[in-house]
Order: sequence, then structure tokens, then C-alpha cells
Amino acid sequence: MQPSVEVIDGKDFRRMIAGSYSAFMREHEYINSLNVFPVPDGDTGTNMLLTLGSVTKAVTEAPDEGIGSLARRGADSAIMGARGNSGVILSQLLRGIARGLSGKDTATSTEVGKAFQYGVLYAYRAVARPVEGTILTVAKGIAKGTYRAVRDNATFADILKAAINAGQEELIRTPELLPALKAAGVVDAGGQGLIVFLGGCLEGLEGRFTGPEADFGRMLTVPGITADITIAHPYCTEFIVKRFAASLVEVKRQLEQMGESLVLAPGDDILKVHIHTAQPGAVLESAIAWGTLHDIKIDNMADQHRQTIELGENKSVMPAALAKDRAKLAVISVAAGEGLIAIMRQLGANSIISGGQTLNPPVEEFITAVHNGAAEQYIILPNNKNIVLAAAQAKKLLGDQVAIVPTINIPQGLAAILAFDPDSQLEVNLSRMNEAQAAVRSGSLTMAVRDSTVAGQIVPEGSFIGVIDGSVVVWADSMASALKKLVVHLVGADTSMVSLYYGAELAETDANSLAEVLGKELNGIEVQIYFGGQPHYQFIVSAE
Repeated sequence: MQPSVEVIDGKDFRRMIAGSYSAFMREHEYINSLNVFPVPDGDTGTNMLLTLGSVTKAVTEAPDEGIGSLARRGADSAIMGARGNSGVILSQLLRGIARGLSGKDTATSTEVGKAFQYGVLYAYRAVARPVEGTILTVAKGIAKGTYRAVRDNATFADILKAAINAGQEELIRTPELLPALKAAGVVDAGGQGLIVFLGGCLEGLEGRFTGPEADFGRMLTVPGITADITIAHPYCTEFIVKRFAASLVEVKRQLEQMGESLVLAPGDDILKVHIHTAQPGAVLESAIAWGTLHDIKIDNMADQHRQTIELGENKSVMPAALAKDRAKLAVISVAAGEGLIAIMRQLGANSIISGGQTLNPPVEEFITAVHNGAAEQYIILPNNKNIVLAAAQAKKLLGDQVAIVPTINIPQGLAAILAFDPDSQLEVNLSRMNEAQAAVRSGSLTMAVRDSTVAGQIVPEGSFIGVIDGSVVVWADSMASALKKLVVHLVGADTSMVSLYYGAELAETDANSLAEVLGKELNGIEVQIYFGGQPHYQFIVSAE
């Protein structure tokens, strides 16, 4: 085969991203349906769709024309808008692509193909403990297919086709590598999402758009800024880079494209940065490569402007609430449901981010919570296994300002916050909170959203199912029977109390009746019931 002289430019990249978003608009519900367990939280497709929505908006509206700068804008927006594990992994794929295209106005098909290989490598590295049979198995297959096509100097369309074919071969194998997939009779949802992404890129490159029209009107609005306050670069961002090991000229070149009022104060192995920007996360993501970040300070000038208007022209007067010292340490907790949010606040959470099953908040919400808060450092409680990676990405951007206690459910989060002491040092709190959350035994009760097979038995759609650590352990036709079976699985010889948090779909009288019956049957174990208000799950249960 003769070497290709094909050149890919910024317009081609825009079409590929638009094509991928269009493909996800068409396919995300199908990807959701591939969820392994019959619980109503199969949101892999939705998470990837919303992540790509952030990317597509940024790339579509960007004034840039070069493929490298467009790829960078897309990657920055993906990191800020990433939702759930699948969204974070997708954001890292795009970050790798951007690194491979960095500094290029146009690129050959071979260069773009190599950039996609970088993307797969970044996606693989995003997961601390890779498991075969997941999205990462498909990613490795895609990397191999891409490598072979790049080596043969194929056109980029053919490189994408080779990557898709190789990825599909690995996708078909995922049920053989992961028993849970085989038992459910599905392939890996995240892996299917990667195939849809590449297929959409191919459709966009070739000008074939078959999905609904994109609507970005509701995507990525900047929190806290209303239409009557028009500040183009609303975040005053300052930080120090220690062990500074980059070119000052290159740093200046990058930051000049991200905002205004740029001030760089270099010293011996140190750099102080001040900039007004609309994308503080993008600035910090760039700065990570220059050294270690310290003393990060981000102020929302639109909010300051609004407060100035509200307080009047007398600047010598400052309300006590604005003048008080910042707390040293506070907690940011994720929760869904009016009752659970209220409980978290009562126990001392400084900020609540709405999220949980089927509702995975983006990285941007964690960063906004930190920026708008009044503490020097924060401990994040994700309270859902599909939110842990987004929290970790926020920590990567914010550095020492944030720590994480990797809680994967609400009872763990409640146990952790009960152990929190704002007057103790960060490391002491992390030790106590991790120990407390690890001791909790918890489960949840919901309804099967489709027929499934669990432990060799058929669980019909509409059955009540009890879930522990992501696995369906009990099921029954009645809620009372399923709840009792679930609690029996959770209690041990040392259990003294069972806490029930009932969801939005249950009436208080019905929940209390179930708790009363359960208390009589547990023989000496105290049963407490609280209003959680969580969606989809009739009960969240903890045994202590």
C-alpha cells in the first residue's frame, strides 16, 4: 500500500466529535440496557452522552481552527463534564488524543491514528485496578487494531474501521472474561460505548449524521452567573507551581489562550500564576504538567459583583458572614433524596452535591463546590462506586486542597461523616473516617427492571430484589419478604441496630409498618427508620 498523504484538519475533528455525540444520542439507551444487574442504574450510556455533550459544545463553539487546539478544548471540557466512571474514562481517552495532537494545525492520518493510540493508553491508565472483560479489554483491542492500520499507512477512515473491527472482536469476548456478563447475557456496556464513539467519529468524518439534532442550550452553563452579569472570564485564578520545570515562554503561550489579566511571577524553581479565565479547571489541568500545585485560590468575580450590588456602594461595610475566617476542614458529600440530604447536613456536611444511582455528577460540580466553599481543605464522600473516579479527577485538578474517603454507598458515607471532627488534622480524620466506613454492612432494596438469571434462578421483571456490593443476593414477590431476606443477609452476631432509609416511592405509614414488623422478627436488634427520599430504591439498609 502506498503511503497516504491525507491531511486531517480542525473541521474534520469538529465533524468527528459531532458525529460521536450524534451516535450517542441514538445509542445511549441501548448502552444503558447492557447493565449487568437488573437494577435501575444502568446509566453508562447516559454518562458518556453527557460527557460528550460537554465536549461537543466546547468544540463547536470554539474559535480555534487548528486540530491540536480544538482537541485540547474538547479534552478540557470532557474532564470538567465527566460523569461516572465511563465518563471519566472517556475524558482520559480524549485527553490522550489531545496530547497526541498538541501543537498541530493539521495532522496526517497516521498522526491522528497515533493520537488515538495515546488516547487508549490514557484511558487504560485512568483505572487503578484494571479488570479484564470490561471497557479496558475493548480499549486494548482498539489500540491493537489502530496500530496495525497506522503501520500500513491507511487512511484515517480505514484506521477507524480497523479500530472498530478489532474492538468489536474483543467486545464479543467480554462475557467469557467476566462471569457476571455471561450470566446476564450481555457484553460490557462501557466497551460498547467505545465502539459507538469510534463509529460516530467515522460517521462524522464521512459526513453521515443519522442521530437527532444536538441541543446544547442546557449544557454546561456556568454555575452562579446570570444573564444580567456578563463577565467573559469570571474566575480569578491564582496558584503557585513548585518544582517548576517547564518553559516560561510555553506556559505564557498556553495561558494567553485561556483568559486575560495574566501575571506570571517566576522565581527559583517556582512560578506564581494569576489569570482571569472562564475555565479554571482547564488552567489547572495544564499546570499539572509544570510542577506541583499549591495555594490554589479561585474567586467567582460575577458573584463578587453581585454581592457588591446587593451591599450598595459603601465598601467599608462587610457583613460578618463574609468577614469570618475560613474553616480549616470541611466535608463535601454526594446524596440524592430530600431526607438523605437533610441527614447529611445535620451530621455536618458543608456542601451536598446531588447524585447517586442514575445521577452521576460531573467533575465540574466537585470543583465548583470547593471554589464556592469557605474551608481551606475538603474531604469528599462520593457515596457511590460510579462517582469515585469523578471525585478522584477533581482531586487531581485541585491537589492538596481535596482528599477522598472512597465511600461507595450512603450508609458508608453516614458512618464516615459521624467520625468526622473538624478540629482534628486531615490525616487523623481520614484514618477515622476510612475505618468507620469500612465497618458498615449495607444493602439496598429495589425492583428488577427486566427478567434476569441470578444464581441459576429466574428473577422476573417486577420482583423485589436485595442488592449487596453490586450483587443481587435475594428476591421475592413482596417487599416485606425481600426486605426481611436482605436484612438477614446483613446482620451478624455483633449487630445491635439496623437502620432503614425509605425512598420517595414509599408512604411513611407503609414504611413504618414494615419497620415495626421487622423489629419484632429480629429479636433484640433495634430497628430505626428514617425518611431518605432517594429515587428508585425503596430502602437503603445498614447493619451496625
